[in-house]
Parts: sequence; structure tokens; C-alpha cells
Amino acid sequence: MQRNYRHLLALLLCCLSLNACTVLAIADAAVSTTVKVGSAVVGTAIDVTKAGVHAVTTNDEPKEK
Repeated sequence: MQRNYRHLLALLLCCLSLNACTVLAIADAAVSTTVKVGSAVVGTAIDVTKAGVHAVTTNDEPKEK
């Protein structure tokens, strides 16, 4: 049981020793990565939907003049 407290104390000391700038930079990198991945997923979904709508609504017959 005491071993777990040592690990928690060591983790707490490591966190407290980090500069605020470091913590913010790590958090910013994590958020930026999440946003980029999310936007890529949304962009792909939009492209797939657009292709599906185009496939359904496109008429392959030549236009009459």
C-alpha cells in the first residue's frame, strides 16, 4: 500500500516541477492533434456524402439539343 503512495508522490512532484508553459504546450499539442483528426474525419464524411449524392443525382444520358 505504501508503494502506491510513493508513486503518487513522485508523480505529483514531477507535475509540480513542470513549468506552466510546458503544461500548456503539451495541452495545446493534444488539442491541436484532436482538432486536426476530427476535421479530417468530418472532411472525409462530407466528401463521401457529396460523392453519394452526385452518383444518385447524375444523369448519364446525353442532353438533347
